[in-house]
Amino acid sequence: MKTDSEDNKKKDKDIVYNKTVKAGKRIYYFDVKRSRNNEMYMAITESKKIVSGDLLTPDISFEKHKIFLYHEDMSNFAEALLQVIQYIKERQAPPPPREQYWKKREEAEINSVDDDENTKSFSDILDN
Repeated sequence: MKTDSEDNKKKDKDIVYNKTVKAGKRIYYFDVKRSRNNEMYMAITESKKIVSGDLLTPDISFEKHKIFLYHEDMSNFAEALLQVIQYIKERQAPPPPREQYWKKREEAEINSVDDDENTKSFSDILDN
């Protein structure tokens, strides 16, 4: 009987090339694999980190979505992808750099904490 680690090693052996793109809470994996008949195909995986539960005992899981792209479909897929990218580039202002996004998010969190510190606690109100 195979263990989980043996299955994972077998899956990793099937990968002949890969690229990873980290994007905030998401990670995109572009894996080139070989099929049983030795033909290569691409597996695109989006993995999103999901945190639930409370701060002391968070429950962390990953939501994954996969697309398998076979050789005979790659040209049409690439052409459509490039057309969609071009369409968006022509019609939408470029997004701010990720550094600006994270800086604004951190500032918002800090301001939120400051607001909490400026408010009276329930016990302070009862004491007065």
